[in-house]
Amino acid sequence: APIAPGPGGGQSSWAQQVHRLAEPGAEARPAAPAPAAAPADGRPVAPWKPVREDPFAAAALRQAAARPAGLGKRLAARLVDTIVLAAITAVAAVPLGTKALDHIDGKIEAAKLSGRTVTVWLLDGTTSVYLGIILAVLLVVGGLYEALPTAKWGRTLGKKLFGLEVRDIEAHEPPEYGAAVRRWLVYSVPGVLVIGVVGVLWCLFDRPWHQCLHDKAARTFVAG
Repeated sequence: APIAPGPGGGQSSWAQQVHRLAEPGAEARPAAPAPAAAPADGRPVAPWKPVREDPFAAAALRQAAARPAGLGKRLAARLVDTIVLAAITAVAAVPLGTKALDHIDGKIEAAKLSGRTVTVWLLDGTTSVYLGIILAVLLVVGGLYEALPTAKWGRTLGKKLFGLEVRDIEAHEPPEYGAAVRRWLVYSVPGVLVIGVVGVLWCLFDRPWHQCLHDKAARTFVAG
């Protein structure tokens, strides 16, 4: 009589196997294959096949194989980010800039009416406040637009469009938030003072990672 499958569904228990082997002629009789286990709903079970490639190992290898991106794509991505950032900052900069121009025009008209030679300073207590507000908006909005996405995903909108990522130079992961903020400040503050072009052009001569000065400050590189 056939032996019912064991508790596992397809494998006989140890006692049943011993009982079967103890029967006369058990050595000559081939063992019957254990019936395949079937789910409760009666549908056939697809056999499990081992994966050919470990997806986690493959992702780690792809990440470790990242190389510095081309300078042309980096420039295009930076232009996109600059346009987006300028458009957002203009919401606050345009009204304040208009007030600053009106204030300067008023000073010039007052100098003309005085009939004397008067020096009109473009930067005074009023215009310096407006300029400070505009710079603060630029830094804050830039930090939200650049530092947060860089720390979370390693890319901004411009870098995403051109398939670029900012990565830590050692771990090849997106940088931490502190490093992303430092990267943005080293890029933006000299850029406001018009000397940031030196830091940006640094990547033309840096080897082997083509780092700009803000990348060196944050220990990052832009991967293609």
